[in-house]
Amino acid sequence: MNKKKKPFLGMPAPLGYVPGLGRGATGFTTRSDIGPARDANDPVDDRHAPPGKRTVGDQMKKNQAADDDDEDLNDTNYDEFNGYAGSLFSSGPYEKDDEEADAIYAALDKRMDERRKERREQREKEEIEKYRMERPKIQQQFSDLKRKLAEVTEEEWLSIPEVGDARNKRQRNPRYEKLTPVPDSFFAKHLQTGENHTSVDPRQTQFGGLNTPYPGGLNTPYPGGMTPGLMTPGTGELDMRKIGQARNTLMDMRLSQVSDSVSGQTVVDPKGYLTDLNSMIPTHGGDINDIKKARLLLKSVRETNPHHPPAWIASARLEEVTGKLQVARNLIMKGTEMCPKSEDVWLEAARLQPGDTAKAVVAQAVRHLPQSVRIYIRAAELETDIRAKKRVLRKALEHVPNSVRLWKAAVELEEPEDARIMLSRAVECCPTSVELWLALARLETYENARKVLNKARENIPTDRHIWITAAKLEEANGNTQMVEKIIDRAITSLRANGVEINREQWIQDAEECDRAGSVATCQAVMRAVIGIGIEEEDRKHTWMEDADSCVAHNALECARAIYAYALQVFPSKKSVWLRAAYFEKNHGTRESLEALLQRAVAHCPKAEVLWLMGAKSKWLAGDVPAARSILALAFQANPNSEEIWLAAVKLESENDEYERARRLLAKARSSAPTARVFMKSVKLEWVQDNIRAAQDLCEEALRHYEDFPKLWMMKGQIEEQKEMMEKAREAYNQGLKKCPHSTPLWLLLSRLEEKIGQLTRARAILEKSRLKNPKNPGLWLESVRLEYRAGLKNIANTLMAKALQECPNSGILWSEAIFLEARPQRRTKSVDALKKCEHDPHVLLAVAKLFWSQRKITKAREWFHRTVKIDSDLGDAWAFFYKFELQHGTEEQQEEVRKRCESAEPRHGELWCAVSKDIANWQKKIGDILRLVAGRIKNTF
Repeated sequence: MNKKKKPFLGMPAPLGYVPGLGRGATGFTTRSDIGPARDANDPVDDRHAPPGKRTVGDQMKKNQAADDDDEDLNDTNYDEFNGYAGSLFSSGPYEKDDEEADAIYAALDKRMDERRKERREQREKEEIEKYRMERPKIQQQFSDLKRKLAEVTEEEWLSIPEVGDARNKRQRNPRYEKLTPVPDSFFAKHLQTGENHTSVDPRQTQFGGLNTPYPGGLNTPYPGGMTPGLMTPGTGELDMRKIGQARNTLMDMRLSQVSDSVSGQTVVDPKGYLTDLNSMIPTHGGDINDIKKARLLLKSVRETNPHHPPAWIASARLEEVTGKLQVARNLIMKGTEMCPKSEDVWLEAARLQPGDTAKAVVAQAVRHLPQSVRIYIRAAELETDIRAKKRVLRKALEHVPNSVRLWKAAVELEEPEDARIMLSRAVECCPTSVELWLALARLETYENARKVLNKARENIPTDRHIWITAAKLEEANGNTQMVEKIIDRAITSLRANGVEINREQWIQDAEECDRAGSVATCQAVMRAVIGIGIEEEDRKHTWMEDADSCVAHNALECARAIYAYALQVFPSKKSVWLRAAYFEKNHGTRESLEALLQRAVAHCPKAEVLWLMGAKSKWLAGDVPAARSILALAFQANPNSEEIWLAAVKLESENDEYERARRLLAKARSSAPTARVFMKSVKLEWVQDNIRAAQDLCEEALRHYEDFPKLWMMKGQIEEQKEMMEKAREAYNQGLKKCPHSTPLWLLLSRLEEKIGQLTRARAILEKSRLKNPKNPGLWLESVRLEYRAGLKNIANTLMAKALQECPNSGILWSEAIFLEARPQRRTKSVDALKKCEHDPHVLLAVAKLFWSQRKITKAREWFHRTVKIDSDLGDAWAFFYKFELQHGTEEQQEEVRKRCESAEPRHGELWCAVSKDIANWQKKIGDILRLVAGRIKNTF
């Protein structure tokens, strides 16, 4: 038997034996306690199985290959419908036909798999959720308890005992030692007795402290209390007085230490022992460690290079920021000693020092740097009395007579007469300072100012401001004929002295002259420099841009001068005349506009729009005969012009001259027949309630212009007005055959069907219209509204989604989509709309209405302003804006919106056109239509 082998190995364990119990290892959990690690349904991983038994990896592939080779052609493996389970021809050659067949079958399988993919994924998702509910993780089981941890207070958390804290209660909760100050009476009593008691006498416990075994039978309350020589009654009182005196002395020393020796104020109140902590609060937000590092670094810089001024300035500013003002002052004063020639160090020292000390510092600085302008300016700033300031600046000018800054500062403090005397001296000392020369010229009389400016030109022949000031001087004194000569001489002289004429700078100077009221000078400058440095082919484009820029800068006379010059160069350009006319219309007077238009039609007689603008200006002024005469001249220049015929008709009809208007239209139909002339003829009879004549004219017009959709619309609307719905439907249908791409015709037919209750037919008409006119937002919008009016909100939302897919950049669709959403989602939808259509007026209007509905008045007004600025022709925007101001604005704001609307003359907009094109409102002015449209708006959004 082997001696090394333990005798109990291989023997059965005794009864009740637990492994590890003897050494205390009984807290282990084995796999047999908690069950297998894998689920029964989990795939088996046999990567470590014997080579022949593997079910994964290369071995599995080999086994599959072997299985494929050994096909099972047994009868038991045969099925009447499917055949053999394996492939009968797997051992045969794989040809291209087989590859194509496999590709087709694979495509079919993929297609079939996609059909069931959604259902299968849903089923798998449900199974996974069910599995997770049945077998949750430990983390999930304790999630509710973990959430309750948020309710645990800090005291409860701190009271949780540490795990494994085996100390006893006294160690865990130590009671801190309490120290109670001993009263003075205790010391006094024991000084009198001269005894020190550190323990209780056992005889006191035995006899109660009244009887002692000493011979003599003395009864003493305290043993040894009558010992001779130990009772010193006076000593206790003397010692206590000394202790009190020492305590007072110590307190005085501490109070004197914390007093502020610089300002003379005490940080601590000696009577109430109150500390003023405000003086000790640091004003910086950085870390203490960073400040220490910075302090150390700056100290190193100062020691390495003590004559480097920025190091001293940075060190002082660091201490100032951290609240140590006295340290900062000491540092900067040390800096002035090390760098006495540094201007910056002296200025920093003057800034940090208080009043009188700063003056002393500046005086010291002047002794070291007598030529420093900045130090003199600082010295003047420190003085509070005007006379003292003057004295400092005059002293400075004795040392630095050629400093423009000092002269300007000194002149500003003087009265006009003294200032003129000082400036005359200043221009002698600083002959190259344009500002001083111009200031002197402004203070002198006309004659002296001319002499001063002539001297200035001699001394500074390269500065344009002197010439421009001379021109302004002549204009101010009535010599306007000299202005042009001075500016021309200025250009010539500056070129002779080698100065490049910068066109942009001169235009800026002209704008400044315009703002200062020097109109002649401004126009002269513009005429002189407008053509400099521009290619001939770019002149017109550049000048129009310059004019727009001047208008934007509110320099109207500059713009007028540019237009005048451009019209001299391009007298036959209709576009330039138009731009000038619109400028005068917006920024000039009626007289200036009419004068310009008279010149314009003389140069461009074929420009119909100029004739019409002139006639309209006369008509608006109430001068109808003059307007007629202008139109008569326009007829001579432009015979058979449709625009002029219609303008003449409008002029007569607006002034209730209906017979003259009829004769004009009849003449126009015979001499210049057009679709618009016929349309206006029909409308004139319609509004006069001559329905029969209107229908006859309409039929005649349609024989000639059957592809003009407005005629078909008018025919249908007249029939609809007469309640002849069948004839109206027929008219619209005939019109759509001739004009299938007319959106208003489709809308009229659809609304007619909806009006008579044929909702299905209206829906079908709109679907047909969308097929014939794809990507038409107006038709999509009507389809959405039709469903919404019918109460089918879900279908309306679906249609809107399709519409936005087909027309993703349509503003009217996005504006409608915002208000189809529920209130909480409208903001998000509006953000999406603005991303897609940032500058669309319909979207901006919808956002303004959204803010209005949320009672955000200021924002709503801002967005309304933005909308009408982007598109002033959208009447709906003006109507909503006016309605908004009626509810939330003042009378002035309402009037401003109305006037702006009248000047803009809007023509478009769904609500606007519904009112303005109504026969009942045909003679209404813009302001009246605005009120009518605003009255129809109900802010239920």
